[in-house]
Amino acid sequence: MVGLLSTLPDSPIIAFTVLLLVTLFIPPMFERLRLPGLVGLLAAGVVLGPSVLGLLNPAGEVETLLSDVGKIYLMFVAGLEIDLKDFKRTRNRSLGFGFTTFAVPLIAGMVLSRSFGFGWIAAVLVGSLLASHTLLAYPIVMRLGVTKETSVTATVGATIFTDIGALLVLAMCVSAQAGEFSAPMVVTQLGLLGVFATAVLVGIDWAGKQYFRRNGDREGNQFLFVLAAVFVAAVGSQLINVDKIVGAFLAGLAVNDVVGNGPVKEKVEFVGGVLFIPFFFVCMGLLLNLQVLAESLTTNLAFTLALTATLIVSKFLAALATKPFYRYSWTQIFTMWSLSLPQVAATLAAALVGLEQGIISELVFNAVIVMMLVTSVTGPLLTARYAGRLVTPKLSRSQPDSLWFDYGQDPASRETSTIACPFTVVVPIYNPVTQRYLIEMAALLASHEEGYVIPVTVARAHVHMDDPDLVDTLGHCRQLLQKAESLSQEFNAQAYSVLRIDDDVSEGITRIAREQNASLILLGWSRQGFRAKLFGTLVDEVFWSSHCPVAVARLLAEPIDIHRILVPMKTVTPQAVRTARFAQMFAATHGASVTLLHVCDRHTPDAQVQALEAALTKLMASGLQIAWNLLTLTHDHPAEIILETARDHDLIVLRSMRRRTAGGLSVSNVTHQVIDEATCSLVLFGEPHT
Repeated sequence: MVGLLSTLPDSPIIAFTVLLLVTLFIPPMFERLRLPGLVGLLAAGVVLGPSVLGLLNPAGEVETLLSDVGKIYLMFVAGLEIDLKDFKRTRNRSLGFGFTTFAVPLIAGMVLSRSFGFGWIAAVLVGSLLASHTLLAYPIVMRLGVTKETSVTATVGATIFTDIGALLVLAMCVSAQAGEFSAPMVVTQLGLLGVFATAVLVGIDWAGKQYFRRNGDREGNQFLFVLAAVFVAAVGSQLINVDKIVGAFLAGLAVNDVVGNGPVKEKVEFVGGVLFIPFFFVCMGLLLNLQVLAESLTTNLAFTLALTATLIVSKFLAALATKPFYRYSWTQIFTMWSLSLPQVAATLAAALVGLEQGIISELVFNAVIVMMLVTSVTGPLLTARYAGRLVTPKLSRSQPDSLWFDYGQDPASRETSTIACPFTVVVPIYNPVTQRYLIEMAALLASHEEGYVIPVTVARAHVHMDDPDLVDTLGHCRQLLQKAESLSQEFNAQAYSVLRIDDDVSEGITRIAREQNASLILLGWSRQGFRAKLFGTLVDEVFWSSHCPVAVARLLAEPIDIHRILVPMKTVTPQAVRTARFAQMFAATHGASVTLLHVCDRHTPDAQVQALEAALTKLMASGLQIAWNLLTLTHDHPAEIILETARDHDLIVLRSMRRRTAGGLSVSNVTHQVIDEATCSLVLFGEPHT
């Protein structure tokens, strides 16, 4: 094997190709073993590094560059994921828990390190490594529908306090290690850092909004601006003698307000989660010396175990300290503890800086890696166990229970308005293959609600309106619209066609929908896969910019022949309710039946399952009278059980859920897997993202 590897040419392309292959194949293999994908990436780095095969060199140009970029991107995503609105809403609780979960582990880590003979600088750094936390288990609370629960929002908000605090301590330790630590230096450094943080948070926010307003209306430009802002902030932090990850984290907080929760944010996270951050974890594995790691687990086992135990205990004590002040229940305390337990993003990045600066040794670095692996596995497991017992926030009574209402209208005017808007379905016609089934579904819905169908075609604008290509396109569009009107009449529905010339097809669709006060946009797609491309698809852009619900349908049979509809339900939120209402209404158009499927894990308490079943029963009983049943199954892989159940159904109605990243790694999406592997018809239902 070594001889074969020696025949490979010495080219940077080899290292880059190896990293791509590792990122592609290793994480799914470890996830099948119920282990985090990052564990597989670290293990692959160890195998490919100098300790085993020697195929990758931690000091190589490609490895060094990608490691630095990944480290910057990791901290940027950590800042980008923090919801500043949630932090403002729970500021006092977030600051209270943020202080305790930072101070208690910091002091505990310092005491532990000093007891093992560490110097003060190393002891303070080790303490700061324990003080931060990564929201690795956040996708679990999203799946359980408890993201708005007070203890969860307080923990999420506390991330700002702990990460900034840990990075500040890191900056002080680096300066002290360089022999520049003194009282005037601390004051000067804090002053520079304050000015720099203000410049990044305010400057990027202002510059981004100005740039987007003037010439940043394209996602490509927005994406490039975000990348430039991140790396400019990283370089700027180095100019004031602060590590680049501090600037990257601050840039994440600033960009969060600029891009919001739009498609650009998803693409930025997508690039990091797919490429740079996995590369960073592989390069971290290259630094792991098996001999030193074995020493950490043998001769240095006492410190390794003590470090992990200190983190677990101190994080629990920090959560417990807030109990009398905010009257948290024990379930909330255990949830806060489990969410703040994993140490990945800031911890790993800061530990690497400490190793590079000579503050900590390889033995300590390997002990930190072991601690990180233990907490990244146990933290999410504990979150799944305790967060499932939290009381799901009740729906606001002012929240409309029906599917369709005017999202863009003021609530006060909506209540006093006496004008009844007809039910309107906008159907973009751009694919003759899917046209007939889409019009049929739209006609069934419109007829049932005594509304009408608006077939829409959008022709891309040309510089000259008499361009022959534009003339041909308009002729083709008119033919499609004429056929759509005929199909609507065939299914006893009124149709009013609209032909639009626009620079952007997706914007043309959403603008027509807004002008016509549409109740629903019904899109079609014919391909089997539905994964978003790097810079978005028409469907993706319509999802993000529409004012009304959007249903994307892949219909393999005539809608009138769809009799068994499957609707997976996680929680009873307003969005989930309206997804069920859509299925309920479609079933009522031709006497179909609906099956509500709830997949829970083995840790879900019986009381929570019973409460959800009662809520779903009430939901269906209060809607249109159709045949329906409720199915609750226990399974560790929701996508697998949904696909298995779908074999006995004609249509699956799924709620559109945007992917998130946790600790920089992409989170597998049940919806995407079901769409890719299902063999029956599908409808992906989503709502406005404002």
